[in-house]
Amino acid sequence: MKYRAASRLGVAVSEIGLGCWQLGGSQWGDVSEGTAQDILGTAVDAGVNFFDTADVYGAGRSESLIGQFLSQRADGHKVFVATKLGRLHGYPDGYSSELFHRCVTDSIDRLRRPKLDLVQLHCVPRAYLESGQAFDWLAQLKKQGLIAHAGASVETMDEAILCLRHEACDSLQIIFNIYRQKPLEKVLEQAQRQGVAVIVRLPLASGLLAGTMTAQSHFAANDHRTFNRNGEQFNVGETFAGLPFEKGVALTGELKEIVGRPPNLAVTALRWILDFPAVTTIIPGATRPAQVAANVAASEAPRLSLAVHEAIRSFYHSRVAAHIRGPY
Repeated sequence: MKYRAASRLGVAVSEIGLGCWQLGGSQWGDVSEGTAQDILGTAVDAGVNFFDTADVYGAGRSESLIGQFLSQRADGHKVFVATKLGRLHGYPDGYSSELFHRCVTDSIDRLRRPKLDLVQLHCVPRAYLESGQAFDWLAQLKKQGLIAHAGASVETMDEAILCLRHEACDSLQIIFNIYRQKPLEKVLEQAQRQGVAVIVRLPLASGLLAGTMTAQSHFAANDHRTFNRNGEQFNVGETFAGLPFEKGVALTGELKEIVGRPPNLAVTALRWILDFPAVTTIIPGATRPAQVAANVAASEAPRLSLAVHEAIRSFYHSRVAAHIRGPY
């Protein structure tokens, strides 16, 4: 595993982190407690030292499982844990300094830590980003010693630019993958100039870029890939990068040919992201330990050639961009 310095976070973090949305057990199908612990253990044993979670994932279940796991490992204190607030309580317009304080102390209890490494605004309404009020509340929590760093997870690149205007923003979490390339035009360079850590979520477009799905693939009823395909529950961009599922499967077939039908398309897709130095860490999720092992291989994979990068860029503009739905 390779590591990248995150100056605003004060640590070097693994290029491949672990997204822990699935550990909530309510939006990626069922994930048992035992499987969750195996996933976390496989990640740490492979050199992963960055976990990303949120209080809303399983209404605290993801945080609790992480807290249990880390408290039982002698090296648990070395794992940097990023969590989020703003969707479990208060959404969309019931936020307050007092609510943020309660959310943070609840997360501290579940994660079993004296303070939180990083708290991110979790796709809160634009008005709170424009006014800076939410960042002011996080700054207060810093002064109180409850959190070490503050950041934001956003849905659109315009929201990302708003966050970069605030000095309190140490990190920015965005969707960035072969099917969602707008950050290249608007965000990555500015974030790098400011030393803001860039955390990439949904790097495999909800699994599309693993290259194993077909138009006949089915998912559990409690999997967002079943119930949010058209944005029925939340931003459609969080599911298959905003692509209609069948179109996404067809495009992935084309992509395989463009990149030379690699034995593991997921590694190629993750490597593509890592080839951009502004990216600090990528947080693919995993519902099985084997997926963790496959994902971490991208850190040691060779950089893609300039020709492959140019082909992927052209593919995105000519074949993909017009099909992306939802705010972006």
